[in-house]
Amino acid sequence: MNNLPSQIIAPKAKKNRDDEELKRLHLELKRSISSVFGRSIALREVDTGSDGSPEIELVNLTNPYYDIEQYGITFVASPRHADVLIVTGPVTCNMITPLRKAYEATPSPKWVIALGDDACGSGIFKDSYAVIGSVDKVIPVDVKIPGDPPTPIEIIKGLLKLIRKIGKEGY
Repeated sequence: MNNLPSQIIAPKAKKNRDDEELKRLHLELKRSISSVFGRSIALREVDTGSDGSPEIELVNLTNPYYDIEQYGITFVASPRHADVLIVTGPVTCNMITPLRKAYEATPSPKWVIALGDDACGSGIFKDSYAVIGSVDKVIPVDVKIPGDPPTPIEIIKGLLKLIRKIGKEGY
């Protein structure tokens, strides 16, 4: 009975699969955070020269659809209050010192996520004269989340990867 073209119907099926995957990830996230941290986990984003697209996807994590704050993940305004630094963009020459200072200001134990292709060292700016390259050339990186930009679901999977790593290593 439906006279709509298949192109219009197909995205709804994909959305349903995404919704199911997101529900599964949310449950796993809540369980992982509770078992490893026993509380919430605080993230601090540091932009070292990105084009802004990874930040948009990070902000999307806090919208009502993804709503990661209800599972114990919060964004904080200072590295002094953070458990994890999320670094976006290639490290420009002018951001080497501020990135190191943000890392040093983060209390131990601390972890670092490189978010996006540029931060991982494979973005379009990798051979530019104005950047030194990936984040791991300046500070140690625990998890890399590639993508240009990575989707919110990929970011959640990367956070789960980090939490599992912390759980295995203990802190």
